[in-house]
Amino acid sequence: MGIFQLFMQNGRFDVAAYAAFLLVGFFAFAYHEFAHALMADRLGDDTPRRYGRITLNPFPHIDRLGFILLAIFGFGWATTPVNPGNFRGNPRLGHALVAVVGPLANLLMAFMFALLGRGLIMAFGEIPQIFVNLVFWGVWLNCILLFFNLLPVPPLDGFTILLGILPGELAYRLMPLRQYGMIIFLAVFFLLPAININVVGNVFGWAFQLASLLMGPGIL
Repeated sequence: MGIFQLFMQNGRFDVAAYAAFLLVGFFAFAYHEFAHALMADRLGDDTPRRYGRITLNPFPHIDRLGFILLAIFGFGWATTPVNPGNFRGNPRLGHALVAVVGPLANLLMAFMFALLGRGLIMAFGEIPQIFVNLVFWGVWLNCILLFFNLLPVPPLDGFTILLGILPGELAYRLMPLRQYGMIIFLAVFFLLPAININVVGNVFGWAFQLASLLMGPGIL
């Protein structure tokens, strides 16, 4: 049930792999949101600062319900309070910049875990067993979050980025779709597969290609 089947190995639950997944997920979610908060602050919006989000402490960035759902179903969320009306310059472009740095933070984390894995291989000839799960989930989960959040579907970051780069008139016509974000989200991920459009499968495919590129073939 939920994500737990993923961690069953020969009829036994792999506690170490599950713990690594949760640990990586905790920091991946937190620093994705920290990147949003920091960029919004730099663009003149003091909302994240007032909510205590300009900090590397991961706990203020975590949504408790979102993380519980991640632990149970492998799918969760976190949010950052932002007011685009406070941005200097074009608020639509500013909001897009705030959105894009979240996935980029996941890319950076994936690269850092890959660098750790490569360093361990250089030092020991292989990744020591104690670090295998951490490196695997550090690269893999951050790559998934990168591509998942870049999908141009509300309420994901990719939709905000899309609104920031489209011509103004078209962007303003699409903005009302935000209020139907959850309906659109569910339709994309649960109804489109019924007509052989597997968005989730594509995300996993892209993530696997990038993870393999970062770590090297045959390692992940």
